[in-house]
Amino acid sequence: MKNNKPFCCIFPFIALASSSLQRQVLLAQIGVKFRVLNIKVNECPILNEGPAHYVCQLALAKARAGWTQQLPIDRLPVLGADTTVVVEGEILGKPEDSAHADLILARLSGRSYQVMTAVALVDDREQYRLSMSTVTFKQLTETERQQYLASGEGIDKAGAYEIQDRAALFISDLKGSYSGVMGLPLYETGELLQSLLKKNGMTGE
Repeated sequence: MKNNKPFCCIFPFIALASSSLQRQVLLAQIGVKFRVLNIKVNECPILNEGPAHYVCQLALAKARAGWTQQLPIDRLPVLGADTTVVVEGEILGKPEDSAHADLILARLSGRSYQVMTAVALVDDREQYRLSMSTVTFKQLTETERQQYLASGEGIDKAGAYEIQDRAALFISDLKGSYSGVMGLPLYETGELLQSLLKKNGMTGE
C-alpha cells in the first residue's frame, strides 16, 4: 500500500543553513518543516576554480557549518544551497553596491547566461546535487535598469536580480529550473530528502 502522507508528516524536521526568505518559501511549498540556521562562510572562489565546483563546494560548506553549529543532542540534518550567475565561464558575484549592480545588469542585458544552484544535505554523510539553467534577458535600457535598482530589489542577490520580483519582465526565455534560478531547485532537493527517508527506513512514495 502506498503511503500518501505529505512530506512533512513523514519527515517532520530538518535545518536550513540559509536565511533566504525565498528558500524558506520553496521548502514550505513542498511541505517540509525546518528551522533556520544563520550561517556565514567564506564565499570567495579559489583561484581558477570553475563555477560548478565553486557553487557545489559553497553549498556543502554551508551545510557542514550548520551541522557542526548544532548541539549533538538535538542535531538535525542540514540543507545548504548556493546560487551563482555565470557569463562565459565567469562567476558574477553579488553586487557590492547599486553601481556594481547596474554593471552586472548591463552585462546580462540582451544575452543568454547560466544560473547554477547547488543544494547539499549533510548529516553523518554528505550529498549534493547541481541544477543548471540557461536564462535569456531582453535588451535592457539604462532607464529600465535604474528603475529596477531604485525599487531596492536585486541588491545582495546573485546576478543583481530576483526572478520572482519585477525582474521577471526582463526574462525572455528560461531553459531549466525556475525554482533553481529562484535559489533552491526543488527536484534536486526532493531527491536528497528522499534519500534521507530511505536511509531512515521510511518512504516518500
